[in-house]
Amino acid sequence: MTTQVTTPRDSPAAPPALPTARGPLSEGVLAVLAGDGTRLPAADAVRCSDPYGDDLQLLLYVLYELHYRGFAGVDERLEWDPALLGVRAAAEDAFLDALRRDTGPGGRDVARAVDELQLEPVGDDGHGVSHHLRREGELWQLREYAAVRSLYHLKEADPHLWVVPRLRGRAKAGMVAVEFDEFGAGRAENVHAQLFADLMTDLGLDARYGRYLDAAPAQALAVVNMMSLFGLHRRLRGALVGHFATVEITSSPGSRRLAEALRRAGAGPAAQRFYDEHVEADAVHEQVVRHEVIGGLLEDEPGLAADVVLGIEATGHLEDLLGDHLLAAWRGGRSALRTPLTP
Repeated sequence: MTTQVTTPRDSPAAPPALPTARGPLSEGVLAVLAGDGTRLPAADAVRCSDPYGDDLQLLLYVLYELHYRGFAGVDERLEWDPALLGVRAAAEDAFLDALRRDTGPGGRDVARAVDELQLEPVGDDGHGVSHHLRREGELWQLREYAAVRSLYHLKEADPHLWVVPRLRGRAKAGMVAVEFDEFGAGRAENVHAQLFADLMTDLGLDARYGRYLDAAPAQALAVVNMMSLFGLHRRLRGALVGHFATVEITSSPGSRRLAEALRRAGAGPAAQRFYDEHVEADAVHEQVVRHEVIGGLLEDEPGLAADVVLGIEATGHLEDLLGDHLLAAWRGGRSALRTPLTP
């Protein structure tokens, strides 16, 4: 007997359909979720796969999504299925090992890592998607960027809430204060996920949750998967705080450039509002995160300093990989999506 709630397909609350597999690993998992298969990939095969590749990243994304809204027609009890959790653990091992390897020794100097986030590169450092979009981005590129970012922004702040029960005192109070703003300060129409849905509608995109999962490249999945990985594991609470600090500290200048890009491209006011909101809000959040969330966490648990640095550096690493992918495609006159958008 399946446990699921039937929601009209056109309802904003409707869960998305299962995506298309991107390889044998995700194919096995998706078949089990759809009720069409019983054979899950072996843990050794998962651990040996490309940690940043389409197959493993889709596998992780799908299994993490069971903790968010799930998928249409999928038994809700599978969220805690032991066999699926075993596959997810193997994929997490491969992904986390790659992040630790590719972000270097890291260290424990949190203050230096945070200070470096506040240093804007002079000009375009090769990863500057927002610089490119402000300077020369075309409307079709802005639409692609919104489709890619929708995987996170339509659940904006949700992955970060996982860390709240793992914090105390100043860190918890500061985290909740920032999240209160992210969730609209008590007003549903101002929830940041809703503001992004409004942006998508303004750009002629389908604002349904999960709509562009099949189109998104592996690099975009990895950014969102990192948040879920850090958020769902208590042992990685320091990394989640480091990631959160990176987002809040770097958001304001990037949002200003994206708002300017949208104005230059002639996007409507709803599209501009999302980034305008982040310019002001995240400038305030930056101070709260630095002094209360990070400061409070390390005052209570100084041994988590290296994990905070890991969260900062892993976020920068994955954002660079995504930026490289987007800019290489756009500068070559190609779509950066697996399936180009319709006009």
